[in-house]
Amino acid sequence: MSVQLRFAARSDVGAVRKNNQDAGYAGPHLIVLADGMGGAAGGDTASSVTVSRLSELDDIHRADDLLPLLRETVTEAHDELVAMAEEDRSLKGMGTTCIAIMRSGNKLAMVHIGDSRAYQLRGDSLIQVTKDHTLVQYLLDHGQITAEEAENHPKKNVIMRALGDTEGEVELDESIREAVVGDRWLLCSDGLYGVVSNETIAHTLLHYSNLERCADRLIELALAAGAPDNVTVILFDVMDDREITTNNAPSTIPVVVGSASAEFEDENRSKVVRTGNVADPNCTVDEEPRKRKWPARLAVLIGVFVLLFGGLFGGWYWTQSQYYVYSADGNVGIYRGIPQAIGPFELSHLEERTSLRIEDLTDTAQRRLEQPVTQSSREDAESFVSDLEQDFLRDQTVENEERKESEDPTESTSPSETSSPSESSSEDSTTPPSRGDSGGQPEETP
Repeated sequence: MSVQLRFAARSDVGAVRKNNQDAGYAGPHLIVLADGMGGAAGGDTASSVTVSRLSELDDIHRADDLLPLLRETVTEAHDELVAMAEEDRSLKGMGTTCIAIMRSGNKLAMVHIGDSRAYQLRGDSLIQVTKDHTLVQYLLDHGQITAEEAENHPKKNVIMRALGDTEGEVELDESIREAVVGDRWLLCSDGLYGVVSNETIAHTLLHYSNLERCADRLIELALAAGAPDNVTVILFDVMDDREITTNNAPSTIPVVVGSASAEFEDENRSKVVRTGNVADPNCTVDEEPRKRKWPARLAVLIGVFVLLFGGLFGGWYWTQSQYYVYSADGNVGIYRGIPQAIGPFELSHLEERTSLRIEDLTDTAQRRLEQPVTQSSREDAESFVSDLEQDFLRDQTVENEERKESEDPTESTSPSETSSPSESSSEDSTTPPSRGDSGGQPEETP
């Protein structure tokens, strides 16, 4: 498994200082932080020269070469600072802290001197990886003061080891570590940890997934706490190379912050070319590195286009799975799509114009079809039209029966209400003759 680093860097002059003596560099293979000291000019010079020297190492190296390269380059930076102080008396006493981490594959080599710190966040646990080279830390290690006393000790800023105008050999803390996927690292000057608690730092690292926003938030916390010193933070995440895609690929453009940005602009433009474009507002950009941005920008534009086209196609495809029933030139029609339009583009079309006329439908059905009747499938749409047609046929049948009944002749009188000739004859034959008839008895003679 191979890893890559996603990184971000921020630096601020703080609320009290007039200039920034911190410097930082973050690249795909190298992370450096330096906190300068020794006066307005001296601190700037010491930190920027150190970072500039080390930035030349931001390249691919064998794991076995990491520590020797770091050690040699830091020593060269120290010697350069000593020589500069001898030539310019105004730089006398200048110095700087330094933390440098260099990656080769999944190995991290680190050198450290001074009181700038490196923290490692693994899971939800924040670990201080470096140990301060200060008088207070020395007293604490030897049991002469307590941790509580160390917090407010009057000599807490006295540094016992640093680079710069000091005699003797450079004493670096050196280590080789495994680059564990998921780890988040923080390098910072005392402008952060001196005023922001470890608990707050850990909480911020845990709750900001975006490195740039996390770095900005840490600077904001230091400023809110008064920021009596310059504040510099550099963050990097260890990522599994197998899980990196075009959408989450880390930037390979180095970032330079603080006093080192002027060093890159004025004296080391060739270094900018070798390491790529420096993402800092104080740095100029050569045309060649600028051109190298186009492949990445083109990839981003293509990715955005693909996402946009995919979204539009997906939306259009969904509309074509919908149906609705509506009037089609006076007849009932079945439409595919949705009854909407985007500008001049209709999102539906007529699939079938049935023989069923709107005016032949019931008043209720006609009112219903004044608006499109949406259906989830073609079968549902056909079923709805079939129901309308059955209602129409049923109404036609009722109308035909009513019309037929209205056209029948008036009913005749029932036979029980009239007498037949035979019945009349019978009645006549059975009626007894009157007394005066010849068939009766003769009248008596008075």
